[in-house]
Amino acid sequence: MRCPFCGNTDTQVKDSRPAEDHAAIRRRRLCPSCGGRFTTYERVQLRDLVVIKKNGKREDFDRDKLARSIRMAMQKRPVEPDRVEQMISGIVRRLESMGDSDIDSDQIGAIVMDTLARIDTVAYVRFASVYKNFQAADDFEEFVSELRPNKPEED
Repeated sequence: MRCPFCGNTDTQVKDSRPAEDHAAIRRRRLCPSCGGRFTTYERVQLRDLVVIKKNGKREDFDRDKLARSIRMAMQKRPVEPDRVEQMISGIVRRLESMGDSDIDSDQIGAIVMDTLARIDTVAYVRFASVYKNFQAADDFEEFVSELRPNKPEED
């Protein structure tokens, strides 16, 4: 593993332990050249996924890109970072086990929306605003009104 500080390719593993409910291995590493310490994660990858964008363009699935968008939606929300990481891993496992290596970006968005709706409604609305491409405040209002239970009308 290459040291992110000096680029040395001869780094040493100092500690390994299970992470993400035993779905990954967390390794603490030390670079003997510069003394830098860093963490890496090793995960099982069932298959190489390809995302088919709305414009038809194809690109390799990027777990980090998915994680960034979810973390952005979850920013400053009262959800533990471990819970967010478990959610991301669960989404990736679900995508990998779908049977096809080509996945529409709409499918990924729907899975993320479904997962966020069960965890945090504010993060759900934040993610939806980007995923559904809200253009005006009315778009938010309409979306949020669908989340609210119908109130009985008063006489």
